[in-house]
Amino acid sequence: MLKTLWFPLLLALLTGTASAETDDHAELKALLDQFLSGAASDIRVHQRFWAEDLIYTSSSGQRFGKQKIIEGMRSAKSEVKEGEKAESNGVRYRAEDTDIRLFDETAIVAFRLIAEAAPAANSGTPSAPESEYFNTGTFIKRDGQWRAVAWQATKIPASPAP
Repeated sequence: MLKTLWFPLLLALLTGTASAETDDHAELKALLDQFLSGAASDIRVHQRFWAEDLIYTSSSGQRFGKQKIIEGMRSAKSEVKEGEKAESNGVRYRAEDTDIRLFDETAIVAFRLIAEAAPAANSGTPSAPESEYFNTGTFIKRDGQWRAVAWQATKIPASPAP
């Protein structure tokens, strides 16, 4: 009798763990995609994505936190003249080869960031990638929300012409 009770209980626990991991994986992927779609021009996207105690190491070797990112976006926004519409910098970002690894309330997200010029209004096709980066982020789940607490960006050198 005891054996018949343990097996269903063990199966339920394992299924619940796998389901939670799948949910977190999907949530992190959606968070990354949402961030990349608004990263060029939406301060709110940055405020949601980065933790207050973020350590960001840029591809140029600079290290800073969330406040500097937000200040930089506010500064760029204030440079737009009154009456003009603030526009993105004409660059779109997307992730390729995304690898998400979960460790309870911590996650590592590594991917290839592609920065490309937005398509011309009438062509409908994007130009060749402008630049590519390897990005690795460490996320912590706090109060039910994933936030990036550490970030590393490394520029991928352009391939030499054949």
